[in-house]
Amino acid sequence: MTDLSIIIVNYKTPQLILDCLKSVYQHTAGVSFEVIIVDNQSEDASQAIVQAAYPAVRWFDMGYNAGFARANNLGIRQAQGRNILLLNSDTLLLDDVLSHCVQVLDTQPGVAAVSAIQLQADRQVRPNLYTTFGQMRRAFYILPGGVAAEKLLQRLMPDPHYPDPNQVEWLSGAFLMTRPSVIEKAGALDESFFMYGEDVEWGYRLGKQGRLLLLQNEKFVHLEYGSNKDNQQYVVTHINRFKSQVQVSQLLWVRKQYGVGAYVVLMLHYVLMIPVVFIWKMAVNLRDRRLPWAELDNQWAFTKQVGIFLRFFWRTVFNQPGFYKV
Repeated sequence: MTDLSIIIVNYKTPQLILDCLKSVYQHTAGVSFEVIIVDNQSEDASQAIVQAAYPAVRWFDMGYNAGFARANNLGIRQAQGRNILLLNSDTLLLDDVLSHCVQVLDTQPGVAAVSAIQLQADRQVRPNLYTTFGQMRRAFYILPGGVAAEKLLQRLMPDPHYPDPNQVEWLSGAFLMTRPSVIEKAGALDESFFMYGEDVEWGYRLGKQGRLLLLQNEKFVHLEYGSNKDNQQYVVTHINRFKSQVQVSQLLWVRKQYGVGAYVVLMLHYVLMIPVVFIWKMAVNLRDRRLPWAELDNQWAFTKQVGIFLRFFWRTVFNQPGFYKV
């Protein structure tokens, strides 16, 4: 049996996949692997380009833009390896990280899944990566900056502490290796998610099957947003921290994992913050001797975002199966 099935979801990123596979073949030794690519209706020459360079690649078409969870689930169903790796197309391996991760899974049956530290294109560790559910939930609340607000959120949503420095609560789907037996018990990725949040929710279920390890000595490059140039131009502000699709998916995760109460409280927080952000900005404008309604683009963008969240409100409240795509 093949040691490892590598699943890559493609959406118009043939060159990124070529670069990714070059690094996989260049650095991987000691384990046998197959590569499965699932295409989300790229409608370009991706398959011809990739298979011309790597004819052994197994290629599957979704037939529509199915997002991350559904496409990976198809790859999981087709996988023949005794281990499975979800790998983003916009990643590069720097050394034999795959065989090291396989070795961990082979020698530590109590480990359910493993991943590696993400580096930026400049090979620096990617900052502000969440590894606990509390970190993720605290980031959703828009409170004034400062130590007091941070302490309040930390007390309400604390982080766990593990004796193993590698152990975390969830692992990024950009690089996540596990076993088919673990997936069989935990269930596949939740197909209500279009993109984002599905790996957080999956981490909760994977973590019930064993420890999740983010190996501090193993690293890979994650270029991030390779298939969506719009994301590269997105300006992050204090009140607009996430794109709409990111936040809709994360709200769905909160509902699924923490229940309707936690979800409603978070939505109520957003709705009540609409007048607050306008009043705050108008007060700043008056202080700076500007017209009160000047430079309110950020506040209107936040209002629009909340409107998008509300479109999914009732479906999310009742945790209805569906396709939560903005």
